Amino acid sequence: MRTLVFLFLFSLARPALADCVILLHGLARSEGSLIVMEAALDAEGFDVVRPGYPSTSASVEALADAVLPWALDRCGAARTHVVTHSMGGILLRHWISANGIPDRLGRVVMMGPPNQGSEVVDTLGDLAAFGWINGPAGSQLGTGPTSLPRKLPPVRYPVGVIAGSQSLNPYFSSLLPGPDDGKVSVEATRVDGMVAHLTLPVTHTFMMNNPRVLVQVVHFLRNGRFDPNLTWAEAVLDQLGGVDDARD
Repeated sequence: MRTLVFLFLFSLARPALADCVILLHGLARSEGSLIVMEAALDAEGFDVVRPGYPSTSASVEALADAVLPWALDRCGAARTHVVTHSMGGILLRHWISANGIPDRLGRVVMMGPPNQGSEVVDTLGDLAAFGWINGPAGSQLGTGPTSLPRKLPPVRYPVGVIAGSQSLNPYFSSLLPGPDDGKVSVEATRVDGMVAHLTLPVTHTFMMNNPRVLVQVVHFLRNGRFDPNLTWAEAVLDQLGGVDDARD
């Protein structure tokens, strides 16, 4: 309910923005997992491209080559931001490392990215059931020196990372060092070159629908930084031009 109220209030003060945002979902998910995020960004006036891709059917490299050129073409000549969940961030990092930074790339927010891999893959990746569920790309996301995330270069574009610190899977969490979101440790979300990192009490599976995450994604796309003290109500006031008065 709070998320619906949040979206409604944001829509009352929708600015005229021409920027485009590409949403990239994660492993074993679909574009439907980001429909709330699309609604939040649409209410902010962004043009949103929300492609689906068969995340369990091919390697990260093949998936990135299939989805990112198409999505960038849909955004056209507009300044283009990217918001990713989980493995979507690895697709983006790989594609940019192979093809260069697009001239029109704006800011990037990665939610729960396995930027240093995941120990869950290290432990379970050789099991037949893991491969059946997660496909070739899932098996590339371990933490070893030859895993795909560890081989990617630092980011050279403005990236903000949101990590989760709550878990729905105690067993997976037992495999992860330190605080985690049930799939990826907070520490493993970090990437060299990022400009901001924020940890919120959200889970890997549902973080993209959390009002606090929605607020921070919008704030980063606007300002190039997170505001850990910003609440969803203050974000609405900010949109209406009254957040400073409210805080005073």
